[in-house]
Amino acid sequence: MAFDIDGFTRTSERVGYEDLDLDVFLEHPLPPRTLRTIRYMADVEYHTVCYLRDMLVTPSHAEGVVSAFMTFWNREEFWHGEALSSVLARHDIALDFDQLKAKRLKLGWKDRLSPVVQSLGSNLIGKDFIAVHMAWGAANEWSAGEAYRRLAALEGEPVLTTLLQRIAKQESRHVAFYATQARKRLEGHPKAQKIARFALTKFWGPVGTGVMPETEVDHVMRHLFSGPEGRSYAARIDANISRLPGLSGLRIVQDALDRRGVPA
Repeated sequence: MAFDIDGFTRTSERVGYEDLDLDVFLEHPLPPRTLRTIRYMADVEYHTVCYLRDMLVTPSHAEGVVSAFMTFWNREEFWHGEALSSVLARHDIALDFDQLKAKRLKLGWKDRLSPVVQSLGSNLIGKDFIAVHMAWGAANEWSAGEAYRRLAALEGEPVLTTLLQRIAKQESRHVAFYATQARKRLEGHPKAQKIARFALTKFWGPVGTGVMPETEVDHVMRHLFSGPEGRSYAARIDANISRLPGLSGLRIVQDALDRRGVPA
């Protein structure tokens, strides 16, 4: 079924959380391990604007349906960050755009060079870059959705669970777009399939890699995806990616966990 971009842009809205009693965390705070993971998630959501910036120098920006989606996608992801930051605020943990800016400045030349690398690489690849972009986006959104569902299952706190489920529901719509576009652009295009497979195999890393400190990436991967139950979530992500044309057999998430020594 084709993704209804008009319906998405018409119904896109910020995730609602005003009806949730976040003050419950004042008396029943979440454990430090969970708060550390939530902070990571909020930071990554706030960084979506950086991914949008990089996309604007690639062939993807010239595709009307892609640019329309990315505009509203960026808005929804921003509000995911705001919602998660509201949970952190109840624990006296502040996270705002000033901190985001400081983190980007610490990246230095890596952050400034990223759009240049994206532009050069995408222009060398040409139109097939869009297929890679869509497959990569699908992998990231599948990862995000499963991460939110896994954290909800681990913690079991009703208010947090409701919030994470609402965020995951919006992530599902993001997945639907990326996956639909990826299938369309990979199906019957062997060159695009080979490039996407190579890019995901050689360069993909857990969402937040390259932006967040490696210690934090390791923490989140161990927290959410260790042990048989955690690995089942990772396997589900890989199974979804493998169903895209030309990507059969990929296990990029489980391979990333293995490289980081996350116990199965």
